[in-house]
Amino acid sequence: MDAAAVARLLTPAEAGDALAAALRAGQDPESGPQRTALAVPGGGELLLMPAASGAYAGVKVAGVAPGNPARGLPRITGSYLLLDGPTLRPLALMDGAALTALRTPAVSALALRYLAPAGRPLRLVLFGSGPQAYGHLEAVLSVRELAEVAVVARQPLGARRLAEHAEGLGVPARAGTAGDVADADLVVCCTTARTPLFDGRLVGPGAVVVAVGSHEPEARETDTALIRRSAVYVESRAAALREAGDLLVPEAEGAIGPGHITGTLADLVAGRMPAGGPPGCPQVFKSVGMAWEDLAVAVALFEAAGGNSET
Repeated sequence: MDAAAVARLLTPAEAGDALAAALRAGQDPESGPQRTALAVPGGGELLLMPAASGAYAGVKVAGVAPGNPARGLPRITGSYLLLDGPTLRPLALMDGAALTALRTPAVSALALRYLAPAGRPLRLVLFGSGPQAYGHLEAVLSVRELAEVAVVARQPLGARRLAEHAEGLGVPARAGTAGDVADADLVVCCTTARTPLFDGRLVGPGAVVVAVGSHEPEARETDTALIRRSAVYVESRAAALREAGDLLVPEAEGAIGPGHITGTLADLVAGRMPAGGPPGCPQVFKSVGMAWEDLAVAVALFEAAGGNSET
């Protein structure tokens, strides 16, 4: 299944429905296997992410090659192999980068259904101008109406192009700056940054910040000031405390403890946490990406294609 088929078969909202269904069916993110990472000579990283649930199993083999954009190649590469659970017979081979580009915004969209303010158009500050930024714009629009989008990116041309894309979707948009977070209802971070993108003290008490760009203990997109004053939600406590630099760096600094996490995506879907989060503070959703999510979305894609591996 190639990238075009992945994009055609499911929207981020529909992929989010598949994730919610998996959680309601008893999927336990805390019990999922750890991501295996192998450093590759030349500065890249090879990731192995297996999962099994119900009638299916699968594994994603993904490459992260930071030097690829300079070569005119995608930074994320890879494939996803979907298997029949009982027999482990291969069912489909999917474009792994396209699956990730769908899965990650779908996870964010699902979290925003519960955390984002409702009842009025929202102001979005979107950090990044790559595929994840485009996917997250679509994901946010699937769950909330937007009053404005401010795009903040290292490359001014990339920011302008994404702003023009948003305008084409009917949303007023412009290239922005990190200071725009002061007036934002939503802040979405989809970058390869290893250090904070903005001053967390500027974020308003009712705002929601989504950070998806890193899964390394030393890398983060948000700062200690924001995490310390926020209600924090994650996909899995265990995964976040292994991989989420946005939390681990403040913990190493002594600013927060391991118990600072407010809740998980499963808590939100099950209704164990109030919609909108605790009043009077920002809400942060930190995603690292998990194998069970890849499997749930891969199954939804396979079934949307009628169980046809040739689609």
